[in-house]
Amino acid sequence: MTFSYSPSAGRALADATLALLAGCTAIAMFLPPLAEATLAWWPRALGAGAVMALAIPWHVWLVGQAARRLGGQATGWVAMALLFPVGGVAALLLLAGQWRCQPPQHLYGTR
Repeated sequence: MTFSYSPSAGRALADATLALLAGCTAIAMFLPPLAEATLAWWPRALGAGAVMALAIPWHVWLVGQAARRLGGQATGWVAMALLFPVGGVAALLLLAGQWRCQPPQHLYGTR
């Protein structure tokens, strides 16, 4: 299967990366070094939980969108991204490796 350059796929990959970082940060708020401070103040716990609840599904959905915009099947990529966070990182790296970074031709004048 050949993947092609798509600016919208690049945008989906970048957004999926940001969602992955947000989800991992929210999960880290509940790990031992930060858990006591997070659970001591209910707005912080609620905010971290909300970020986790939104960022993880958003990341999985964006990985599927990037795969579809690159011309591939989204099913396998979404299954890989569901193995959060290691599978999500692997899916992002593999998709980014398939994405060909070629500049759009219409931006350059012909002389």
